[in-house]
Amino acid sequence: MTTQSNNEAPTRDRLNGPVFYSSVIGIVAFSLWAMVATDQANTIINAILGWISNTFGWYYFLTVVIYLVFVIYLGLSRYGNIRLGPEHSRPDFNIFSWSAMLFSAGIGIGVIFFALAEPLTQFYNAPNAPDDQVAAARHAMELTFLHWGLSGWGIYTLVGMSLAFFSYRHNLPLTIRSALYPIFGDRIYGMIGHVVDTAAVMGTVFGIAASLGIGVIQLNFGLDYMFGIPKGTWTQVVLVLGIVLFATISAVTGVERGIRRLSEFNILLAVLLLLFVLFAGKTIFLLNALVMNIGDYLTNFISLSFNTYAFDRPTGWLNGWTLFFWAWWIAWGPFVGLFLARISRGRTIRTFVLGTMTLPIIFMFLWMSLLGNSAIDMAMNGASEFGEQVMNNPPAGIYLFLESYPMPLLTTAAVSILAIVFFITSGDSGALVLSNFTSKLKNVNSDAPVWMRILWSAVIGILTLSLLLAGGLTTLQSAVVITGLPFSIVLFFMMAGLLKALKLEAFKEDSRRLSLAGQLSGRTGGGERDSRNWQQRLRRAMSFPGKKQARRFMEETCKPAMEAVRDSLQEQGVSVEINQGVQNGDDYLSLNVDFEDEQNFTYQVWSQGFTTPGFAMHAPHADSRYYRLEVYLLEGSQGYDLMGYTRDQVIGDILDQYELHMQFLHLNRIEPGNINMPDSPEQPPS
Repeated sequence: MTTQSNNEAPTRDRLNGPVFYSSVIGIVAFSLWAMVATDQANTIINAILGWISNTFGWYYFLTVVIYLVFVIYLGLSRYGNIRLGPEHSRPDFNIFSWSAMLFSAGIGIGVIFFALAEPLTQFYNAPNAPDDQVAAARHAMELTFLHWGLSGWGIYTLVGMSLAFFSYRHNLPLTIRSALYPIFGDRIYGMIGHVVDTAAVMGTVFGIAASLGIGVIQLNFGLDYMFGIPKGTWTQVVLVLGIVLFATISAVTGVERGIRRLSEFNILLAVLLLLFVLFAGKTIFLLNALVMNIGDYLTNFISLSFNTYAFDRPTGWLNGWTLFFWAWWIAWGPFVGLFLARISRGRTIRTFVLGTMTLPIIFMFLWMSLLGNSAIDMAMNGASEFGEQVMNNPPAGIYLFLESYPMPLLTTAAVSILAIVFFITSGDSGALVLSNFTSKLKNVNSDAPVWMRILWSAVIGILTLSLLLAGGLTTLQSAVVITGLPFSIVLFFMMAGLLKALKLEAFKEDSRRLSLAGQLSGRTGGGERDSRNWQQRLRRAMSFPGKKQARRFMEETCKPAMEAVRDSLQEQGVSVEINQGVQNGDDYLSLNVDFEDEQNFTYQVWSQGFTTPGFAMHAPHADSRYYRLEVYLLEGSQGYDLMGYTRDQVIGDILDQYELHMQFLHLNRIEPGNINMPDSPEQPPS
């Protein structure tokens, strides 16, 4: 297929003007309006919230389930083996670092704010709650697990999977618009893409601001509780400025250092706090309650997920809890999804779905169950005043709770540190993600310039302050529900685009399977490739050529083979070109066949260096590094080495891959609504 100029990778990182300016103008305008005309802003926001709740409440319930079913289906289907990146790519982070960043970016400070407040609120005030206290306690934990469990992480998984697939496997920009390429094609680089990315940025900013607003209120209470620093607007202003400063520093250091290390520290501190609550409290009771809570949640998951309370609608409760949480997860979808994509390159769809749908959720169940059941148990056994205080003043919950445990000064200090680091990790990853959303990056594996991250940290801080000044937590929650609605529609387009693109990958796999018989007959039919005797094969297997040898072989064997194929195809009227060059120190040759409106054929040979094994260092003229000439197609390395092939054997291999591609084009051509993905430029192995 032909590519347009707006589809070409930029030669340097630069600002995406339409998305950046429209987002910043919209955010600043809203912030000023909320601060200057606070009463008017509250009236209008609440009116919009009421309309959305009454009109689209059912829609939020239904869509969240659809997203979850979709990602589970992809993980279990044949598409699960597809990598989020080239076939040769492997994960950048180990399982512990990956899990820590999943948890810290995906949940944040809300777990401290709601860990006690939600179970107790649901215990006392949940709609249709049983009269029996034990049944009410179990129902409270069911609702808590519902709001923090599988449903929300299905949204994150959907967005992260889509962004990683289109960016790292097809070299499209790491933005929401890329997931719509199978539907809109190159039009994503115009107004459609700008509108989608702007909506994603706006939703992301409001989602992060809501989280940071909750964090400010939590930290303000903690400082008052421990040091007597008064609660109030000016204290919150100072807290926002301080945390944004630290978040900026962390974002500037990047994912590999600042964000990764803070996330690892936070997960370890959270685990220590959980272990303290478990062993200092009623250990056996808490373990029994955990198992029971998981069983109740899984048993009643479907009825809980579809319970819209149609006959006796508790509008205030829905707006403050279920609808708020579903909209909050959706609003955070672009932010967390891009961050998940950024840290998940090289994982397969199956491992990505399995990881994101289990690792953070297991920790969340542990966190909510141990803390929530401990608090409910206290309330059921005489501490009703404690329960009322936590329900009416959520930030106080964790501090009041730890008063009944040993070493309250130490544990409350640990909670405050945990809250601060959660605050920072939400802010720094948010600034990084928003910078990437509003930039055009020359390399999808890189991040936006430092000045962009600093700017977005400031924007997040300003919006958080304006929403706090406009009415505190209620206004923050209302704004999130409102901004989550438009992006929920974008998620359906992302699902359709991802499914179409994955079908294309399936056609490629089918073409390999259907063409296998022809390849096997070509390999065993007495041709040139079969003329190699076993001694030649053994010498080739034991060969560890140096860089000069690899370069010479590429020039004297691979290039003439490509030229022969090119000349033959050109005689048949096909447009073919050969590119040769060096990227990041690796030599490459590329044969590109232009099929105009259909997927182009690209056959690349890359020279890659590896450390020579010890047993081969005894050979004459052995170098410390040896080189393989690996074959790459658009989807990545094919995993085999051409070094030692004859010219005719290289030609035969090109033709094998060419026939596979023709079979793939045939399968795609006869499929209703067939699509083509963009052709990636020569990309060095990574």
